[in-house]
Amino acid sequence: MSTDDIIAVSFFIGVIALTLIITYFAAKRNTGASSHYVAGGQIKGWQNGLAISGDYLSAASFLGIAGAIALEGFAGFYLSVGFLVAYLTVLLLVAEPMRNLGKYTLADMLAARFNARGVRAASALNTIMISTFYMIAQLVGAGALIGLLLPFIPPTMAIILVGVLMTVYVVLGGMIATTWIQIVKAGLLILATLVLTIAVLAQFSFNPFSILNEVQASTPQNMVIPPAPESFGSGLDTVSLFLALVLGTAGLPHILIRFLTVPDAKTARSSIVTATWIIGGFYLLTPIVGYGATLLVGQQTITSQDPSGNVAAPQLAGVIGGPAFLGFISAVAFATIVAVVAGLVISASGAFAHDVYNNIFRNGEASEQEQFRAARIASGAVAVGSILLALAFQDLNVAFLVALAFGVAASANVPVILLTIFWRRFNTIGAITGMLTGFVASVGLTFLSPNILGDAAIYPLEEPPAVFSVPLGFLGCFVGTLLGGKSTEEEEREGRQANYEEIYVRANTGFSTLEEELENSRREGEQEESRA
Repeated sequence: MSTDDIIAVSFFIGVIALTLIITYFAAKRNTGASSHYVAGGQIKGWQNGLAISGDYLSAASFLGIAGAIALEGFAGFYLSVGFLVAYLTVLLLVAEPMRNLGKYTLADMLAARFNARGVRAASALNTIMISTFYMIAQLVGAGALIGLLLPFIPPTMAIILVGVLMTVYVVLGGMIATTWIQIVKAGLLILATLVLTIAVLAQFSFNPFSILNEVQASTPQNMVIPPAPESFGSGLDTVSLFLALVLGTAGLPHILIRFLTVPDAKTARSSIVTATWIIGGFYLLTPIVGYGATLLVGQQTITSQDPSGNVAAPQLAGVIGGPAFLGFISAVAFATIVAVVAGLVISASGAFAHDVYNNIFRNGEASEQEQFRAARIASGAVAVGSILLALAFQDLNVAFLVALAFGVAASANVPVILLTIFWRRFNTIGAITGMLTGFVASVGLTFLSPNILGDAAIYPLEEPPAVFSVPLGFLGCFVGTLLGGKSTEEEEREGRQANYEEIYVRANTGFSTLEEELENSRREGEQEESRA
C-alpha cells in the first residue's frame, strides 16, 4: 500500500469512526417506534434543514454535476437548476400538509383522509419500489466509485462495506442516528466544496470571469453558452427530465418523512427554507469546481479514469492539494453515499413495518414494542435485500434507476398528494387508481426505452418518462374517481373517508378539530393574561 493509499484510508477510517460514535449515542435514545421512524418529532428546524440538505446532496449532486460541467459545460449546470427549483415545489405544496397530516410514513398522510387498506397498500408499494430503485443505484455506484478512488478495495467489498454500515446506523440508531449523520455529512460536503472552490478561484486571481473566458478559449466545444436541442426528441427528453426532477423531489419518500421529524408545521417550513438556501448555495459553487476540473485536470485525463466524469472533483482535489486533499474529498464522497442509503432504508422499512405489518396485517393494533421490534427487523431485512440486489446488478449499468425513482415519485405520489389536499370530490378508488397508473406508466415506459431494450426500444426517450407518466397519474386519479367509486359524501357517511373540510383545514393549519383547537387557544390566552 502506497503512502497516498494510507492517507486516503486514514480519512475513510476517520469518517467511519465519527459516524459510529454518533450511532452509539443515538442508540441510547432510540427506544420506541416514534424515535426509530421520526426521531420522536423533536428535531429542530435548522437541524432538519441541514439533514434534508444531506439527504438531497447525494453523490450524483456532488460528483455527477461537477463531472457533467467539466465535460459538457453549462448544459451540466442545468441539472443544478432543476434540483434547486424542486425545493420551491416542496416548500409551497408539500412540506406543511405532510407535517400536519402525517405520522410516520407517506401512507399515514393519505390515510388521514382515506380509511382504506388499498390506499395504504398502494402507497407502501410505491415507497418500497422507489427506495429500492434508488438504493440499488446508490450501492452499485458506491462500489464503482470507491473502486475508482481506492483501487485496492474491490467493488464487491465496497458494496458490502456500505451496506453493513447503513444496517448498523439504521437498526441501532434509527432516525436519530440517520439525522445526525446527515447533518455531519452535509457539513463536511459544504466544507469540502467551499475549500475546493476557493482553491480554484485562487488559481485565477479570484475572478470567476477569467475561468469562463479561459474555458471558452481552451476547449473545442461551446462550454459556456448552452447549445440548443439537436432535435424535437432531445428537447422533449430534456423537458421530461426536468419535470421528473421538479415534481419527483416532492414525492420522494425519504425526503417527505423528514417533515415528520419536526414538532410542527412552522418548523417544517423553516427547515425547508434552510435547506433551500444551503442547496442553492452549494449548486452555485459547482460551476467553479466543474470548470476548474476542465482547466486544471483536463477533459482527456478525466475521461481516461471515468468516461462519465464522476471523479472529476476528486481528481481536481488531487491536482490542487495533493494526496491529503484527495483523501479528504474521497472520504466525503463515501460519507455522502452511506448517509443517503441510510435515509432510504428508514423510509422503506417504515413502509414494511408500519404500513404493511401494523396497519394492514394487525389492523393498527400492534403494541409500541411490537412496532419497534418490527421496525428494526424490517430495517435489517431491507438492508440485506438491497445488498444482495446490488451485488447481483453490479456489472450492469443501473444509473437510470435514480432517474426512474424520481419518475415514479413524480407520477405515482405527487398527483395523489395534491388531490388529497385540494380536490373535494377525490375518492378512494381515484387515489388507488392514480397511484397504480402513475407507477405502471413510469416503470413500463422506462422498460420499453433504450435504457433496457437498446436499439429495439419501443419508447424512444432515454430520460424518465415524466412528460407522459405524470399526466397519466393525474388522469388515473380523475377517471378512477369519476367512474369507479362512490361520491365523497357517500364515503364520508360510510366512514371510508374523513370530512374533506376538516382535512383541508388540518392540512393547512395543523388543527385536527378546528373548534376544539380554537377553544384551547382561547383558554391558553386567558391563562397567560391572568398570569400576567
